[in-house]
Amino acid sequence: MEFYGEKPEVDLTYSDVFLVPRRSGVTSRLDVNLSPGDGSTATIPLVSANMNSVTGPRLAATLARRGGLAVLPQDMPLQDLDAAIRWTKSQPVVWDTPLVLSPDATVADAARLLPATEGHGIVVAESRDGRVHIDDILGIVPGTRLGTALPDARLGDLARGRAASVDAVDIESARHAFDVIVAADAETVCVVDHGYLVGTLSRRSALRSTLYRPAVDDAGRLIVAAAVGINGDVAAKARALAGAGVDVLVVDTAHGHQEGMLRALRTVADLGLGIPIAAGNIVTGDGVADLVDAGASILKVGVGPGAMCTTRMMTAVGRPQFSAVLETAEAARAAGAHVWADGGVRYPRDVALALAAGAASVMIGSWFAGTIEAPGELQTDASGRVYKESWGMASTKAVHERFGRLDPYELARKELFAEGISSSKIYLDPLRPGLEDLIDMITSGVRSSFTYAGAATVAEFHERARVGLQSAAGYEEGKALPVSW
Repeated sequence: MEFYGEKPEVDLTYSDVFLVPRRSGVTSRLDVNLSPGDGSTATIPLVSANMNSVTGPRLAATLARRGGLAVLPQDMPLQDLDAAIRWTKSQPVVWDTPLVLSPDATVADAARLLPATEGHGIVVAESRDGRVHIDDILGIVPGTRLGTALPDARLGDLARGRAASVDAVDIESARHAFDVIVAADAETVCVVDHGYLVGTLSRRSALRSTLYRPAVDDAGRLIVAAAVGINGDVAAKARALAGAGVDVLVVDTAHGHQEGMLRALRTVADLGLGIPIAAGNIVTGDGVADLVDAGASILKVGVGPGAMCTTRMMTAVGRPQFSAVLETAEAARAAGAHVWADGGVRYPRDVALALAAGAASVMIGSWFAGTIEAPGELQTDASGRVYKESWGMASTKAVHERFGRLDPYELARKELFAEGISSSKIYLDPLRPGLEDLIDMITSGVRSSFTYAGAATVAEFHERARVGLQSAAGYEEGKALPVSW
């Protein structure tokens, strides 16, 4: 990356900078390869934050199916983490994970999982030992039908007519799947294998499969990461997660440049698990050097830029994110390591700028929390808007989840020093309610950024990106007008 003009003497946020176009030989955004090259098998540079309100198994499978990587949070009990990893690994790579409810479930039950939106549906069926036979499928209730039916209506009464289905072995390619769905005059079809439901496929998901490459392990299963803290028996937990099949291990604490982190990192590195180790959070080149020396190959960068984070206002500690990524990425490159830019993104432009600064991937939290696939049930406010609840990982709510087994006195002591927002409504975007909708928007913008820079890969973008400084007025000028002329 190079600055357009003099190098600044102050630290910068993403809002302070912009990308300058330059001569380019990249003629199409589809010619761009977004693989981060960070030691994982991800094919797009997006990582979901290890926050309880952001990443769960459902989101992890969906993100990996489109090439990204999800980090399951350390606050989950070990047995739940193990189950989440194994569930994600068991999900279909080519098809969507089916959302199945029984005929006796109501519209109100379904509305807690799926909003009244196009492109999604619920398979109505009875299951046999956790599996669904094609003969037990009553039909598919489209998401849009949930908005017109009474809350107490049974899904079995709404599923009229047998759902269209295709046999998995008959699908030759993603393009062929799209054509089959169109020929069946269906929006969504059930995918079956040897008579049992293995997935669903919509026109939109079949189309996406022609544009994205799933992130899979050596066995062809979806990849997933998981976080561990720096306290307790770190070695035992790391071994357990590796045994469950985790693909990247994230050693995580708010202040990553500390002795406790270095001890934990060395402990995990000495286990020889054979998987990449990410660690953080840090914001300086010195932090990179120490964590890489202790065993990390990926550095999580960011202190205070997150939407749910109050660290900077409470402690004055942190650093403007663009400059933090710029310095740490340079240090990581020299050390043969990589950076994940963690936090501070509000628009696709911010993801592009993080990559321009040298990040291999960008971690996203609150943006993903407001999606169908994020953990938690959908709720509706008084005006009818659909939302999910989100909270910071240093908040009182998070402290309760992390330390709920402590005795009341010790728990009260930790609550006393909690930071962050304990509850915030993250509203679903009616136009982009699903995780994949956001992935489409983000990667589309980033691919175009690459073409403007004349870069066909992330590594080329690191070299060719040209960044200029702008005033607050310059930043506002770039926004679309919210009203007509």
